[in-house]
Amino acid sequence: MADTAAPVLAGPEIISMGCRLNIAEGEAMRALLAGRDDVVVINSCAVTNEAVRQTRQAIRKARKARPDAQLVVTGCAAQTDPAMFAAMPEVDRVLGNVEKLSSGKYPLPFVPSEVEGRTREGSETSLDFARELGVVGDRVKVSDIMAVRQTAPHLVTSFAEHARAFVEVQNGCDHRCTFCIIPYGRGNSRSVPAGAVVDAVRALVERGYAEVVLTGVDVTSYGPDLPGSPTLGMLIERILRLVPELKRLRLSSLDGVEVDDRLFDLITGEPRVMPHVHLSLQSGDDMILKRMKRRHSRAQAIALVERMKAKRSEIAIGADLIAGFPTEDEAMHANNLSILEACDVVHGHIFPFSPRAGTPAARMPQLDRALVKARAAEMRTAAQARAARWRASLVRTRQQLLVERDGRTGHGENFVRIALPPNSDGHDPSHIGRIVPVAITGQSGDMLKAEIET
Repeated sequence: MADTAAPVLAGPEIISMGCRLNIAEGEAMRALLAGRDDVVVINSCAVTNEAVRQTRQAIRKARKARPDAQLVVTGCAAQTDPAMFAAMPEVDRVLGNVEKLSSGKYPLPFVPSEVEGRTREGSETSLDFARELGVVGDRVKVSDIMAVRQTAPHLVTSFAEHARAFVEVQNGCDHRCTFCIIPYGRGNSRSVPAGAVVDAVRALVERGYAEVVLTGVDVTSYGPDLPGSPTLGMLIERILRLVPELKRLRLSSLDGVEVDDRLFDLITGEPRVMPHVHLSLQSGDDMILKRMKRRHSRAQAIALVERMKAKRSEIAIGADLIAGFPTEDEAMHANNLSILEACDVVHGHIFPFSPRAGTPAARMPQLDRALVKARAAEMRTAAQARAARWRASLVRTRQQLLVERDGRTGHGENFVRIALPPNSDGHDPSHIGRIVPVAITGQSGDMLKAEIET
């Protein structure tokens, strides 16, 4: 097995906005379009109005940088508002979330499409994505995402910008939180069969990846649509058993109310499952949680974190939190702010509430935008201070660093960002994609400083 991650293949420019699932799917598109260096794909995000604005900005920037390239917009924002992107003069093609990886068969092969007579020897191919890029078809193709009943395991052979690999195990969401547009971009929940996931993980490990991240829209809802109704915990057990060479397994955002005993035991007791739990909290106030149609209470979130840390004290907690949700008063905001300490959140993702057209929350009484931004800023300041105290507590400890492609930065097991000093051994290309022991010497900004232990 190789010691370093796979080299970057020549091909299209893929710009993935937003979540880890988009990153995984972006790499699948990169593999499908290997050799197409005349294509730029903007894989968009729709989670907030700001994400849509950034997507439009990325489109304009990409067109300015690549005036002769074929520019394709896909992803959640393209799915939910294709007309907006079709109206942009910079855009050549708009594809929905089904079309961007549609192969007309299941499961989706991870090899490149036949384009202009090019194919990879000994592999199956998919013509559909190439056709959608202008070989055939209309300029805009976005189908009904709610009609989709299955998801393909988007297997990939390389990751252009990451030492970690992301494997999609689930897509879509059956819940309808009042603020969220994503189900209308991703459709209802559907799961990837466990065998296909294991094969994907094994292939990535054989190519030298030391860490795999299981990702999806609502990962903890994995399984009920599959024969035998397996759970996420059962999937993880199967991966760990059948791919013993996998060194690190990380999970993307979890819905705490769906963490059952099997999954809890794996998170808190299995060394190869990383001590890093990112929870979809959204708010720390019970009334706001009800108005969001979330399924947990503040007390349940706190209790889950306390149980986890009692069994595995080094677990680092991350959380998504929305500031300024409609009807939020000062007391509710105070509860939201205090959940950072109550749940020991050290990886806080704070979002100012963004009313998305078509969602119930957009029709609720809105707060003044200046107030929303001020509350988000206050929460971010508190989250950054909490994270800084946590990083300070890690100085003079030993950590295991997965070195990223720049050769000197990466993440510890608890997802803390770590940097090796300039001109250190961290510039040695042999470290890229490997896990190395480091001694933490201090912190700088939002990163820890470290030296490689010999």
